[in-house]
Order: sequence, then C-alpha cells, then structure tokens
Amino acid sequence: MLLSRWQAWNTFVSAQANAGFMQSSWWADFQTTIGRENFGTILRDGEAIVGGAVVLKFTYAPDKCYYYIPEGPVLPKDTSDAAQAFNNILTFIEEKRKQEALIVSHLRIEPRWHSIPDFMHGFQKTGQWFEPRDTLCIDLSLSETELLAQMKPKGRYNIGVARKCGVSIVEDTSLQGLEDFLRIYKDTASRQDMSEKNSAYFRNLASMLHTLKCGALFFAEYQGIRLATALVVYFGQRATYFYGASLALHRNVMAPYLLHFEIMCKAKALGYEWYDLWGVNPQNQPNHPWANISAFKRKLGGQELAFVPTLDYVYDSVAYRQYRNKIA
Repeated sequence: MLLSRWQAWNTFVSAQANAGFMQSSWWADFQTTIGRENFGTILRDGEAIVGGAVVLKFTYAPDKCYYYIPEGPVLPKDTSDAAQAFNNILTFIEEKRKQEALIVSHLRIEPRWHSIPDFMHGFQKTGQWFEPRDTLCIDLSLSETELLAQMKPKGRYNIGVARKCGVSIVEDTSLQGLEDFLRIYKDTASRQDMSEKNSAYFRNLASMLHTLKCGALFFAEYQGIRLATALVVYFGQRATYFYGASLALHRNVMAPYLLHFEIMCKAKALGYEWYDLWGVNPQNQPNHPWANISAFKRKLGGQELAFVPTLDYVYDSVAYRQYRNKIA
C-alpha cells in the first residue's frame, strides 16, 4: 500500500474507538505475506479522512471468491454522514467486483458496532464468524490496585498464588522467543484438538509486530520453564490479547493469571486505555466452544461488549449457496 497515504489512514483508524488493528495498512500488508489479496478505499472531506475500509479477498474455489472487511468499515459518527460514507464504500467495492476475474459471491463485514444502523439494507445475519462478536475489555485507567479489585475473587487469589510460587513474567520478541511461543502454541493446539495456524503465519506476524513496534510476545516462567505465552497487539486505544497458549505442566502455580495482570500493567504504562481479551462466549451460550477459556478470562474482570453479528451482502446467490455448502 502507498506509504504516505496509508500512514494517514492508520493515524485516523487508531483514533476510532469502533475500529481496530485489522483495518490498519500493516494488517493488510501482513495478509499479503500469507498470500491473501486485499485492497482499500479512503474517504475524505477536503483533506480530512472521514472513513474507509481495508477489504480482504478470500478465494474458495478456482473461479469464486468473496470480499471481507474485518473490524470495519470505518464510518463517521454522524448518522447521515455515516450513511453516505457506507454507500460510497459499497459503490467502490462494486466497481472492484465488476473488474474481478473471479465470481464474487458476497461481501462480509464484521464491524465493532453495537447495533445495526438503519441505513444498512440488503445485508443478512449469518451464524458464521471469523473474529469474535463478543469480547471482554479491561479499563486500564484504573490503578493496579483497582485492576485487582475489579477482578473476580478467584482471579485475584490466583495472581497471589503465582507470585508466592515465584512465577515471573518476561517479554521476549527475539527469535528464541518466537520459537518458544510456537512450541507452547503447538502443544496447546494438539492437546485441545484445536485448528491451528501454521508457523509461517506467526513468523510473518511476529516479524511485522517487532519491526513496527506494535506488539510483543510475553511469557510466564517457573523454575526456568516457560509455561504460558501471549501474543499482544498494540493499536489505537487498545492492547489486544490476540493469541495465547499454555503448557499442562505446573498448573498449580497459576502462571496464566499473573501473565495477564503483568501485561495489563505494561499496556497501562505504555498509555493504552483498554486491554481487549479478544473473544468470550456469549453469556447465553454455556456450551459454546470458548466456554472454558471464557471462564478463565472472566475471572480477570472487565466489561463485556457484544458486537453486531457477522453480516453478508450477497452478490451471486448460486455462488453463495456453494460457499455455504462448502464450509458447512
């Protein structure tokens, strides 16, 4: 992406409370490194940026694809201005679709909105999702004492246990740190039968975060062993717990609890306003696949946020049915 143009875009997006790092130019550049095409549009009123979108392209058949806007589009706060901006973005995407060599089945959006605006027409809710539609954000304007106080009693207690056991927290974005992250991540994925990202995904991501100084790897250590890890992304007002993992060893020392508390303290010291735990199960879905990890996260306190469902705008109904059948 053009550097000067997208630097201004990043500055704009980082100031928007309802946008996130997946609308940044560096996220688009990262997607390019893993083989995913993307494009974007920036809307201006004179010299001022007022909205826009980074759009990813997902190919799911030799002749078919769809477009996806993660954490966006980014729109003005004023409703009438937002409606106009949204229509302009859709018009731009439609022009791209007409030039596309593949059949575009649909446009998918996953904005960080709490309600669907009245000006949205033609989009349909889908039960599928890429990024969490419910999350937990911890207010970092609180003092460290207040951060502990707003946690569930068990969360505070387990942090105390970890401290008494001598668990220590380190930040390590070196090559060895990355290898340790991958080792713990793969162990967790295998143990919990999770679908896992490949090593190249994390190598490219960690390299970009390190180069741009917009993220870090953290570890909880006990008796010389790295027991738990977290990959944290810094963007705008939020530090985001994007990926994490832990070993099955020494669970009694409660290493992950202290890990997250120390990350909160570090993010607070860096000036971030929120620690986003990046996904919890909806309260009314106790059998959700994330129920166990969500129970852990909720012990850390925070405010629960529910975003609008994943929304699809169908361009080609036949191709869209093929897509839905393919992923069913």
